[in-house]
Amino acid sequence: MVNDRQSLDFTRPSGSPCGSAVEWLISDAPVPYLDAIAAMEARVADIAALRAPELVWLLEHPPLYTSGTSGKTTDLLDPRFPIFATGRGGQLTYHGPGQRVAYVMLDLKRRRPDVRAYVASLEEWIIRTLAAFNVRGERREDRVGVWVNRSDKGPGFEDKIAAIGVRLRRWVSFHGISLNVEPDLTHFDAIVPCGVADPRYGVTSLAGLGLTPTMADVDIALRRAFEEVFGSVEAGVPEATI
Repeated sequence: MVNDRQSLDFTRPSGSPCGSAVEWLISDAPVPYLDAIAAMEARVADIAALRAPELVWLLEHPPLYTSGTSGKTTDLLDPRFPIFATGRGGQLTYHGPGQRVAYVMLDLKRRRPDVRAYVASLEEWIIRTLAAFNVRGERREDRVGVWVNRSDKGPGFEDKIAAIGVRLRRWVSFHGISLNVEPDLTHFDAIVPCGVADPRYGVTSLAGLGLTPTMADVDIALRRAFEEVFGSVEAGVPEATI
């Protein structure tokens, strides 16, 4: 378990240029939510001050719920896990083992200072990642996130496979996306996921669709798709693991 602040220190190695490329970090052990928030807050401040490069942080959390700025207390049906109020957009969602969370810290001032375009890019990133596993992910105008058609369940049925929630500070993004690889989907039963109560709209995962990629497979697909959408990562920038 990654608990101490030292192990979450994202300081750039001495002599490495700041802002020259996107750094990638993978945490092997589940990261407590408040530790992740503290680390993101510190890194976002450093990116805004040009003291550190942009960062994509891939991790898993222990089982928990988070409530965004539009969250409703009535959407928590069964408080079986800790719940955290957070400053990201969106409503109530679940994080836990088997779900790949990607916290994305990009300087949109140097890219494109447009929140809607950024969210659309995150959606495209997920869609291209899913395509690597022959899954057709789709966006919906009235529902945030990425969805898959489940006509096998009945007409009009769709399942959410990935969620998006972002926050900006001085035009630097944080929070990001969560992609369901092989989480315990029953943990979503304790909430109204993202406020969507329509029984035709459920939650699924790659495993729920009958696929068996490893988390490492998903990480490779995420990185390739990210480079397609957001630009290539410069050679010589290492992928760190904590």
